[in-house]
Amino acid sequence: MSSMTEPMTSRRGATLAVASWAPLLVLTNFTLPMVTLPQTARSLGAGPTGPVWILGSIALGLSSMLLVAGGLADDYGRRRVLVAGTGVLAAASVVAAVSPTVPVFVLARLVQGAASAAMLAASLGIVGHAFPTGAERVRATGRYGAMIGLGTAVGPLVSGLPAAVTSWRAAYWLMAAGALVLAIMSARVLEESRSEVPRRLDVPGVVLLSLGVAALVAGVTEGRAGWGRPVVLEAFALAVVLLAAFVAVERRRPEPLLDLELFGRPAFLVATGGALVVGAAVVGLLSYLPTVLQTAHGLAPLDTALLFCVWSGLSFVASLLTRHVRLGTAARLALGLGLSAAGFAALLGAGSSLSLPLIAGGLAVSGVGSGLINSSITHLAIESVPAHRVGMGSGANNTARYVGSSLGAAGMAALVGAFGLAQGTAVAVAACVVLTGGTALAVLAVRK
Repeated sequence: MSSMTEPMTSRRGATLAVASWAPLLVLTNFTLPMVTLPQTARSLGAGPTGPVWILGSIALGLSSMLLVAGGLADDYGRRRVLVAGTGVLAAASVVAAVSPTVPVFVLARLVQGAASAAMLAASLGIVGHAFPTGAERVRATGRYGAMIGLGTAVGPLVSGLPAAVTSWRAAYWLMAAGALVLAIMSARVLEESRSEVPRRLDVPGVVLLSLGVAALVAGVTEGRAGWGRPVVLEAFALAVVLLAAFVAVERRRPEPLLDLELFGRPAFLVATGGALVVGAAVVGLLSYLPTVLQTAHGLAPLDTALLFCVWSGLSFVASLLTRHVRLGTAARLALGLGLSAAGFAALLGAGSSLSLPLIAGGLAVSGVGSGLINSSITHLAIESVPAHRVGMGSGANNTARYVGSSLGAAGMAALVGAFGLAQGTAVAVAACVVLTGGTALAVLAVRK
């Protein structure tokens, strides 16, 4: 028996190792501009709204294509979609590295976002297929979720270190090389998997959802430069029409892009709603906070990156150690959200005074919470859907996360613009404390 199980265990280990590089690469890429935004904007000659799009364009590509990519991965092959997405990420990273203007850079980041969507949806589907159930799945999703935390640590360092020595562009050359290596490894190591009952491509659903989410995220991104402008109001109106049409169409489709009946499952509600809150209150806040520290207190990009390594490093470690937390998945998620709320409370004064021990302590506590969140949501995303639809679960979960991140970063920027840097930051952080703490209680109530 052992002679048969050892090769299987080795193959699963190799599958998990390669598939887990995808979220690491995606989150590294996602966070690249966070600590070099001022330098990137100056180099590209950005106007008033340029920095907003430099930072937020990748979220548009990600959120509009995640659910579509999940369906394609389930029906046409998860390895195929992962390899294709990774290859496109490599090509788009080269374009970002040589971009002469903001529009070219933003277009490259949009394509990077779409490629990242394919990578996330397909890689989590591969993990779900390789580890069908039980303790092995808990360990696998913990390791996969840990790469999200590690990516947020690596990204600012990969960006900040070269920027201090050469240029912000060097990070995108490194990203292109990493993506190319992963594409080759995925093609050679991973086995193909797909749904045993493939569906026809839901073209109306793809078009309506992609355009609807894109309009929503575009409106949120532009809104950071003024919420009353016609372009913002038109984008929101278009988003409402398209997403309402998507729901109406999906109810009548025999093979929908998103099975709306999934929202009747408590686990799916917890996974998707939790991801939305995490995107808004955790990713959104921590995407904008480096800019606050640099603007208000003059921290250098590399200093900011090293400070945020406290959060992301502990997130990575906590996610790896999730299997030792003897709680159910929903209870672990609630504990993670509660720790995030407690950690964020220490950041309330970050916009007015620089207390590095207090900020580092708050980032440490919220980092541990984030690690528990990432592993728990990753597990729920594939546990809450039928086994042949793990790509759909991954797509829905990550769509919620990155739409939430756009909403959170835009909301924080709006509050800072309305109340000033110090007071606006305090109000935004307080809102995140309330949101994460309240969601922790809601998760426990839903799962009872």
